[in-house]
This record gives sequence, C-alpha cells and structure tokens, in this order.
Amino acid sequence: MTASHDTQTVGYPRIGKNRELKRALEAFWKRETDADTLLATFQQVEEDGWRTQRDAGIDHIGVGDATLYDHVLDWSVRLGLIPARFAALQGLDRYFAMARGAEGIPALEMTKWFDTNYHYLVPEITADVSPTAHFAEFLARIQRAQALLGERTVPIVLGPVTMLRLAHLEIPFETALAQWLPLYVELLASLKALGVREVQLHEPALILPDVADSRPQIEAAAAALAAVGLPLNLVIPFDDVGDAFPWIAALPVAGLTLDFTRGETAALLERYGWPADKFLAAGVVDGRSVWRVRGADVLPLLRELAGYATLRLSASCSLQFVPYSAALETALPAPLHDVLAFAEEKLHELVALRETVTAARPWDDSPWERFRAFAPAEVALRQRLASLTAADFSRAEPYAARRPQQLALPPFPLTTIGSFPQTAEVRQLRARFKRGELSEAAYRAALDGWIAYTVGVQEGLGFDVLVHGEFERSDMVEYFAEKLTGFAFTQHGWVQSFGSRYVRPPIIYADVTRPGPMTVREFEVAQSFTRKPVKGMLTGPVTLLNWSFPRTDIPRQEVAFQLALALRAEIADLERAGARVIQVDEPALREGLPFKPDRRAAYLAWTVDAFRLATGGAASATQLHTHMCYAEFGDVLPAIDRLDADVISLENARSGDETLRALAEYGYAREVGPGVYDIHSPVIPDDAFILEKLRVFRRHLADAQIWVNPDCGLKTRTWAEVLPALRALVAAVQRLRAELGKAGQD
Repeated sequence: MTASHDTQTVGYPRIGKNRELKRALEAFWKRETDADTLLATFQQVEEDGWRTQRDAGIDHIGVGDATLYDHVLDWSVRLGLIPARFAALQGLDRYFAMARGAEGIPALEMTKWFDTNYHYLVPEITADVSPTAHFAEFLARIQRAQALLGERTVPIVLGPVTMLRLAHLEIPFETALAQWLPLYVELLASLKALGVREVQLHEPALILPDVADSRPQIEAAAAALAAVGLPLNLVIPFDDVGDAFPWIAALPVAGLTLDFTRGETAALLERYGWPADKFLAAGVVDGRSVWRVRGADVLPLLRELAGYATLRLSASCSLQFVPYSAALETALPAPLHDVLAFAEEKLHELVALRETVTAARPWDDSPWERFRAFAPAEVALRQRLASLTAADFSRAEPYAARRPQQLALPPFPLTTIGSFPQTAEVRQLRARFKRGELSEAAYRAALDGWIAYTVGVQEGLGFDVLVHGEFERSDMVEYFAEKLTGFAFTQHGWVQSFGSRYVRPPIIYADVTRPGPMTVREFEVAQSFTRKPVKGMLTGPVTLLNWSFPRTDIPRQEVAFQLALALRAEIADLERAGARVIQVDEPALREGLPFKPDRRAAYLAWTVDAFRLATGGAASATQLHTHMCYAEFGDVLPAIDRLDADVISLENARSGDETLRALAEYGYAREVGPGVYDIHSPVIPDDAFILEKLRVFRRHLADAQIWVNPDCGLKTRTWAEVLPALRALVAAVQRLRAELGKAGQD
C-alpha cells in the first residue's frame, strides 16, 4: 500500500463505551477507589480505542490524546505550567485541584475549545513560571501504544502556538514561545529515540484570523522542530487557514491535515496549489457530525485532490466529538439508523473511501434516498416561516418602557440559574419511570415532592425569584427535544463536555414542531407552593441547535427558527399560566461564532434573530432572563445587547471579571447576574468570599443592574455542598443590603 492511499485518525473518543472513565473518576473523587484503580481503568479505555482503530484497518493511528480530565490540562502539566497556588500539591491531587479547585485554591479558568461544546482548562503563564519538562508519563504511553500498534503509532502533541494562544499570558507571546520551544524539541528528540515514524503536531490556533501577526515566530518555531529530523504532520482542524495558506503550506513539515468539512479549504487549495514535497491528509469525514458520508459530495472532491498531492484520508478532527458506535443504537428506525456514522463507523468510512478511490469500487448512497422518504417536510411550518415579518422579532416595547411594568424586587435580587442537585434518587426516579416501573401519576407525585422541597429551601433561605429545580430533566437539551417532533435519541450516544461531565446530544433529523406545552405543569406546581415569583425555565433555540447533532440538508438558520417558533408558543403558555419571569438559556450562542471576521455578522444576525423570534411575543410585564457561560463575550457584546433580554446571567467565577469590565466599557444598560461562585468546583464559598465578589461587581455595574446567583446550574453538586453555599450567598447579600441601608440613613 502506498502513502497516497493511507488512512489516519487524529483523536478518538476517550470516555469508554459504557462511560467507564466517568464512574472511575467519580469513585476516586469520593475516595471509594484508589489511584491505581483509576489509572487501570483509564489505560483500559485508551487501549480499547487503539485496538478498535487498528482492527478497522487505519494506517496511522493518533495516540496520546486520551485524558483523565482535559488534554490541555495534561499539556500544562507536561510543560511545567503549574501556577504557584498549586505548588504545594503533588500528583493527582494537584492535577485535579487545577481542574476542580481545592479548599482555598481556585481552579484554572474553563472555557470552550474553539467552536465546540467541549470545555478546556486555560493554561496560566506568569513571569514566575519556568519551563519544566514532565514527559515520562506521555512517553510511557507511546511505548504502550507501540506494543499494540507497532509502526501505526503516531503520537499526538498539542503544539506550542496553540498552547500559548489559549493561555492567559503575562509575558509576550514571542518570549513565551522562545522559552517553551526547547521543551518541544526535547520531546520530539525523545519520541525519535523511541522509533516513532511520525508525530502529529496539533495546531488548531492556526485558523485564527490574526495568525499572520505571529508568522515570523511560527516559522522559526517550525524550523526548530523540523531540525529534530522527525517527520511532522501539522494538524489544523475546525476551519480553513484563510490568507495564511501559502506560508503555512510552506512550513518545514512532512504533511498537513486540513479540514475540508468547514471553511473554504478546497477553494484555497485550488487558488494556491499544493507543494509537491508534502502529503495532504484531507479531513473529508466530518468528526463533528453523526451523519454518514454522501459519496456524491465527497468522491468528486477526493478525485480532484488526488491531482494536487500525495493524499491521505482523514477525519476532519478528533472523533472525541461523536459517540462510539451507531451499532449500539438498536431502537432507532432503520431509515435513520442507516444514515448514521459514529466514531467506529467513521473508521470504516475512511477505509471504504480508500477502496472506492483506489479500486474504483461503487459507493452506495441509497440509504439517503430511503431516509428522505422517511422524513418529509412539514408544509404548514414552512409556510409559517415564510410569512414572518419584522414585528415577529421584537418585543412590543423597549426595555426602558418594559422595566417599570415588571417585578419590583429588593436590591441585589437573589436567584439561581435553574437546576438543583440531580441526586442518585432523582436519577433513579426518572430511570424507573422510563422503564415502566412507575406509573405517570406516581412519577409526577415524586417529582412534585422534590419541587416542593426545593421551593421551600429557596423561600426559607430568602431567595427572591425561585426555580422549580428541573428534576424532570436529565439534560437541558434532551428534555425539550423529547417533547418536540423531528428529534431522535440515542441510548449510548455519550460525548464528553468536560471532565466526567458527559452529554448525550439528540439528533435533529426532520422539521421541528411543538405538539403541546413542555414546562407548564412543573411551573404551576412550583408556583402553587409559594407567593414569590417562580421562573419558567427554557433552553434557547441556538443552544438546542448547537448542542444537538443538527441535520445538514437545510440551513442551520432555518432549523433555529423552527425551534424558536416552538419556544415562542411555550412562552405564551407559561404567561397564561401566570409566569412573570421566564428564562431562556443561550449558553451555546457564543461558541458557534465563526473564526473568520467576514462570517461573523451573518451568524450573529440569525442567532440573535432566533432568540428574538422565540421571545418577541412576550408581554412587556414578563421579565425575560437569559444565561450564558464559559465563553469569551467581549467580541459579541453588541449581539448580546441586541438579544434585548431584561436580565442576563453570566459565568464569572473563573474568568477574572473580564466580562464585567467589557460590559461596563460597552455601556450595557440592562440587568446582569454575574456568577458569584464556581459550581463546577466542590469548594464551598463563605459569605466573605461572596461579599467581596459583590463589591467588585459594584465597581463595574450600577447597583440597580446587579442580580446575585451562582455561575451555572447546581445539578452536578450535592445538597451537602449546595445548602451551605446558598446560605453564604444569602448572608452576603443581607450584609450588603444592611450596609447600603445604613449608608442611606447616614
């Protein structure tokens, strides 16, 4: 077999087909198992993935990307990027403290990995951090892979440019690159000594629009790495490299892996050509989609690419963003099942594409024909979308006129983001109902008991706007998808969001409609237990879209507008039920922002319009909230302003108040709930910590703008953690209100 016909992978799912790593991690954190047990489970999951890729016939298998928590955190540790606050800790204690925090030690900031729903831990590079190599664990892993895979083993190394671009840098980029580059040279020399034939250098940061600003440093770094004499495969997923294509293609590497599923990579190749001395690994199998390859779309491209370069066939990115195997999904209708391809199926697609291109074997697209007959368009819905006018996308009155008609609340109103602890008892309750072991009446009665308890807790503590706790919801997307048409659901389709937090995205396969109310019953139950306002809790249209596996046969905007119409009807039903506060969460709006500036305006236009279509019919007296988390918001503040939400809550606990400063500089005039503590850490804050946070908020925002809330939902925490944290939150607000009252009297 020649190199031009090879296949490769650039990453694989790493959580275990049965979520073995999640269970091992959480047992270790609870001190129910030891480190050896955890690491044995981790190695088993990793090696199972290697064997699957080998047995599928993949020629170059990327290894080394598996992680106990986050692969970026792993490289922070390997490169000695250990902030001083963690210096006293060692081993796994330090590793997990950096990920989750420890008593008195805040965790690293967490944010979205490019435009995916994966969260990474942001490296910190301060002037007092020195480059220190800790590669023994990684090298031992490569040796384990070699024992299983032989020459197919291709180490995956997260490149220096991406590490530094993702980091919080307190020193200039060029200084940091010069300091840390020798460690990369050392690592490549060690890998060469192990006899590896090639290394994948993952540099997704090369897609960023300002990459040319660092061209001299990048070219010098590439030359230094190439001098080791180990062939480098420069892997650049998630988009094209834009105008930087000519000089990036000329870097001294053996080949490049480029993403042909997003951006304009094919057009760039046609414009600039391809250097004859490099292989091209074409990412034509979409690593972020669950749909089967359409031969009619891909085969003409592959035949064209074969004329430009020595060609490999590749996934567009790591397969960590899709589930393990569609073969496990035995409950799906056959016409849908036959057009799905998860990680294992994508391996076989790569091999089948190779055989089709090299041996002229036919490619069968007939499953797509059967699928199109299975999922026809909803004519009435399409007509409704076509009849939308500008008035459908706006509230009846501007914010200044709405606000006096809405709730009158004390200074620094207290609320939470929505969910409360999803205990084992709650999860078992839902599972028993789904298995048919509980009647609907018994299930609802049990849910109502949890709602009553949660409302009582909030009212007893002194919260001002309450939530029902979301005990009926396994996931903020899946719950709504189950109540809408056009969605399908997997049994084993888990993907990693961060750490041990996995999600099971639904699949949008047809037009989306709302058969009936989705949240009204639980709202009415909660409101019946209190005279205080209870929030109606909805997931926004863009988040429902971005956190599902969307269809690809119609524009994403059209799907978002379908979802928005369903939510618009739900808001109307909640208002009729008496809701005066409704929260429409959009944490995924920012993560989908295109990297290239010339594409951003169009994306922000339709995503904001989708939110406004969902909320535009709400009465002026209805206070509309939205929630966003774990993303950089400074460059989308005009879009956030145009959402026209009355209150926005934001993750703030790990981000150093940058968003608050940006809001203040922008002149944001509506109300804001910056998160006062990190719910993804087991550390319980005290009231002094929260009070200091509130005082910082007051430096940036007017008192009348500030709401007080945790930075995200509380579903991942225990009641033993939540109750003291919320008591501290209330105590801090009471102290601040008392101080303000005294100041007013003086």
